[in-house]
Amino acid sequence: MSTTTTPSGTPLTSSTFVNGDVSFWFREGGIPARRPALPGDLDVDVALVGGGYTSLWTAYYLKQAQPDLRIAVLEKEFAGFGASGRNGGWLSAEPPGQMRRYAKSHGQEPAVAMQREMFSSVDEVIRVAAEEGIDAGIQKDGLLHVATNAAQERRLREGLPTLRAEGWGEDDMVELDADQLAERVRVAGARYAQWSPHCARIQPAKLVRGLADVVERMGVAIYEGTEVTEIRPREAVTPHGTVKATYVIRALEGFTAGLRGHRRVWLPMNSSMIVTEPLPASAWEEIGWRGAELIGDEANSYCYIQRTTDGRIAIGGRGIPYMFGSHVDQRGETRAATQMQLQAILRQHFPATEGVAIDHTWSGVLGVPRDWCATVHLDEKTGLGWAGGYVGHGVTTTNLAGRTLRDLILRQKTDLTRLPWVDRKVRGWEPEPLRWLGVRSLYVAYRAADRHENSGLDRTSVIARVANLISGR
Repeated sequence: MSTTTTPSGTPLTSSTFVNGDVSFWFREGGIPARRPALPGDLDVDVALVGGGYTSLWTAYYLKQAQPDLRIAVLEKEFAGFGASGRNGGWLSAEPPGQMRRYAKSHGQEPAVAMQREMFSSVDEVIRVAAEEGIDAGIQKDGLLHVATNAAQERRLREGLPTLRAEGWGEDDMVELDADQLAERVRVAGARYAQWSPHCARIQPAKLVRGLADVVERMGVAIYEGTEVTEIRPREAVTPHGTVKATYVIRALEGFTAGLRGHRRVWLPMNSSMIVTEPLPASAWEEIGWRGAELIGDEANSYCYIQRTTDGRIAIGGRGIPYMFGSHVDQRGETRAATQMQLQAILRQHFPATEGVAIDHTWSGVLGVPRDWCATVHLDEKTGLGWAGGYVGHGVTTTNLAGRTLRDLILRQKTDLTRLPWVDRKVRGWEPEPLRWLGVRSLYVAYRAADRHENSGLDRTSVIARVANLISGR
């Protein structure tokens, strides 16, 4: 049963509608009970700060390589509370940053090698999930980039030669005309698309919860309800005690700004999602989406879409992209205006969803470095390291980061430790209020650019070009 749209324009919601409560992905199994907090001071070999994919993958590969290592994961809430349990469910080979920047600093060949590692990382996650018995609803049907106006089509076509140079061969990114796209899914107004096989649909919370259970069985200690307030050389400080470690790895992604001394390191970019109630068979027949392809439109203020395992559509995008002072929400509540924006995009792309209610909405933050390029780092002198700044492509990249951190911690020089994101230096973001004014202005500009392009412009709007130049995207 669904409510009707109110005169005030609030979203059409189901009788079971939930706003926040971390994310829809936790609804099936419920918010997990917290593991015990840190009981006091502790000495370990590796302390991992943050209970998301990055820490868990790092712990997994370290334990596999050296089972006697003493490893502790320190998490303020529960494993998967952050982006790992709130993302769009894209296990994608999309790079975590601007490959041209990696190529500029290290050369084209290392940048291509990194892209190839992203391809293989998709399959590595699938392999581990199967081997460890983690049922995360994984289905690898690829990713569709869809153009719905002339400017978007031109942008996709003109970007293809660059992709080829960055390691995307003809089988890695395939061009589709409107009819070929419609054989996979019918997106209203679509005129051109590109399809990559290197992407799988996942249920994010199931993956992170399953991975946490696996590493715990391997002997990794996970302390939840344990906030790290300060990181010092070979120490992580919490209200419950201090953890001394040979290596302390920061893996907080969008929550990094809340750590003392890290306010301007990575910008916590806000992203919001809605998920519908299950669609009737007639709607799926009209849409023609029988597989589990992930879909992204090519708007400047883009959206990302998945068909869930239980027959819903989940769609995400930028609502309020940034909060003053790098503040972040705690439970994922999303304002009505953002819900309406996402609902409008949903109806625009899939008119068959008209009258289908929204069942859940939530928000979360991702980490964005000033140059939009992720990094991995380990300092042998201080024992401090980190991985992150995944710019929204962390589901796969965290696996690559975990394997790279394993090699760095074990002091092994490998192909992974030679990738161009290792030890990359990035300047911090501007101080407030410049940071807030800049980010908010940029996304106003992107929305204006989309309006211009939708009105018939046949090339990327000048507004978007200037915004990209200023933002560093």
